[in-house]
Amino acid sequence: MEKRVKILGAGLAGCEAALWLAQHGVQVDLYEQKPSKFSPAHKSEGFAELVCSNSLKAERLDSASGLLKAEMKLLGSNLLKAAETARVAAGGALAVDRDIFSAAVTQMVKEEPNITLHTGEVTTIDENTLTLVTTGPLTEGALAEEITRLTGGDKLSFYDAAAPIVTAESLNMEKVFAASRYDRGDADYLNCPFNKEEYEAFHAALVSAEKAPLHDFDGELTVYEGCMPIEVMAGRGADTMRFGPLRPVGLRDPRTGHRPWANVQLRRENAEGTLYNIVGFQTNLKFGEQKRVFSMIPGLEQAEFVRYGVMHRNTFINSPHLLNTTLNLKAYPQVYFAGQITGFEGYMESAACGLLAARSIFAVLQEKSLPELPNVTMLGQLVRYITSENKNFQPMGANMGILPPLETHIRDKRERYMAVAQRAVQAMELWAEQTK
Repeated sequence: MEKRVKILGAGLAGCEAALWLAQHGVQVDLYEQKPSKFSPAHKSEGFAELVCSNSLKAERLDSASGLLKAEMKLLGSNLLKAAETARVAAGGALAVDRDIFSAAVTQMVKEEPNITLHTGEVTTIDENTLTLVTTGPLTEGALAEEITRLTGGDKLSFYDAAAPIVTAESLNMEKVFAASRYDRGDADYLNCPFNKEEYEAFHAALVSAEKAPLHDFDGELTVYEGCMPIEVMAGRGADTMRFGPLRPVGLRDPRTGHRPWANVQLRRENAEGTLYNIVGFQTNLKFGEQKRVFSMIPGLEQAEFVRYGVMHRNTFINSPHLLNTTLNLKAYPQVYFAGQITGFEGYMESAACGLLAARSIFAVLQEKSLPELPNVTMLGQLVRYITSENKNFQPMGANMGILPPLETHIRDKRERYMAVAQRAVQAMELWAEQTK
């Protein structure tokens, strides 16, 4: 029987998946709407077009991005090879000439004999045909409606109103305390208590902080009461936040024995408790301003931000409810998703997700089952993040905070990250060999 798969979208995830499958003897029908139709963000006819930045982030192994790249190399990434041909000087980061990078990927795809290109807009998905959807964070129109049909009541999210996430180990626990309001529950939240003077200084800094410009493709940002940027709320008055997400009622600061003047709550972001979300702090501030202002929150003075808050146009599915760890729909196993539409945040993350989807599909074509990635790998933990129960699901990029801790703690952060990365590489080497 002929081994054939349909891939929708020639972005980073789609091209990575298409090239890997084609090189392993699979006939790939790759569908791309350009040049007959362009999204508001895309201008070039080339594939794997980089829109917001030409940086593919750090390369050193003891960084989250460097570790992810090391894992991708072990899995046979073609896009990393293209990036090398387009490299521009950027210190310790991998940055590329966007046009050269896109041209290199486009050439790879067009010269691959097992890939058949189809141009034009796709509006339907046959749930009985082996299909990989990699249409990216700006999926819209008839295809978005078709994806909504396949995902049932789980509507696509069209605005990514995400609060910042910090690592647990970077918190000052001498100031932060665990408690739920009125002692209800099991102290699921960490609390950062303000006194009056601290709060007033924080409010003044917040209302004067510099906002990030919106991209053309974001359009005019509509502020909804349920997901209002924290800086907009602060601008409505000095006490507005104190009666909203920073309300101190039902809490008692163990340092003073009294209720705080205001209180920021941190909610556990992953099952391991290594990451915490700053509740109610969706924001459109510039990243540097978020670091400066949010570090004024008691206990967050040295906070390590693994993701900053964003408010922009972003289409993604409710992956924890919809996807298996093999990246196919639970309701329609023939339909796979990969890339930023799944909640993988970032260029290399998107490509890595495409690689994993390709291997999952190939295993099905071989009538085999693909073992889960080791939980000590960056890609393995990213997949677990997007497929684990999460009532407040938001996209996530590579970060060291999602990896399980070492059995023996290493105090020096750089040494600890290197040990974590080496452990991940060894596990991925073994997994890649076992699944060859």
